[in-house]
Amino acid sequence: MSESRTEPLAYSVVIPAYSEAKGLPSVLKPLLEAAQGAEIIVVDDGSTDGTAEVARAIGGQRVRVLQHAENRGYGAALKTGIRAASHDVIVIVDADGTYPVDRIGELVERAREADMVVGARVGLKRAIPLYRRPTKWLLRHVTNYLVRGKVPDPNSGLRVIHRRALERFMNLLPEGFSFTTTLTLAMHVNGCRVEYVPVAYRPRLGRSKIRPLRDTGNFIKLILRTTLYFDPLRVFGPLSAVLFAASLAVLIYGVVSHHILDGTITVLFTAGLQMLSIGLVADLINRKMGR
Repeated sequence: MSESRTEPLAYSVVIPAYSEAKGLPSVLKPLLEAAQGAEIIVVDDGSTDGTAEVARAIGGQRVRVLQHAENRGYGAALKTGIRAASHDVIVIVDADGTYPVDRIGELVERAREADMVVGARVGLKRAIPLYRRPTKWLLRHVTNYLVRGKVPDPNSGLRVIHRRALERFMNLLPEGFSFTTTLTLAMHVNGCRVEYVPVAYRPRLGRSKIRPLRDTGNFIKLILRTTLYFDPLRVFGPLSAVLFAASLAVLIYGVVSHHILDGTITVLFTAGLQMLSIGLVADLINRKMGR
């Protein structure tokens, strides 16, 4: 990083907000005190509860309020705010009062040596509902396997990112809730430096927009799709290995039982070979394109 350590980093805070009039004050009021000199942007994503008016009333001239005419999605709101931001260091934080905005300055300082710094909801002081914990556990472990590393919190809504890293993946980032998960995966798979800082996570103010069953399925599809895009062998390799192992197991069973299942062995072995071939071709394409 080229910035001087003696001067504070200039940064923009982007807050996506969809019908968050209840939670927004608990974010904006402490943020205005803690982030003196920072640019603060609230993106009202088609709210129907007066979210924009609340933001203007609290922030006055210090807060820029951008509005979507209709609800376009969490990622779309973030993209609008990021494109409008004046600074190269971007902070994103949810508008529901769950994240400690007084930690933003610390995370920004950590970003001097990292491409992205994530406020990770780990440890005892987190208010994640019990019904969401099994799905988060599954997402975290699938993500860890696919990126070959430890990702404590793949979809945290509090993070600091350099614009150069965002621009690298902006065309891949979706317009829904999966924006942050896709960004996390893309940065890990491409060797970017990502740091995780444990933060407390409080109960949200207002109603959650997450739908656990449907959104969990979408997150898993997203993780697989993103990994296939950047590292296809990480998915096709194990699939081919399983099919090869199954064909060998059927062969051994046939020898032991004196009943060789030629057709089954052929199908399994051929399927394994096809999976491996697809993975190799996809990996070759990725490398040729320089991803």
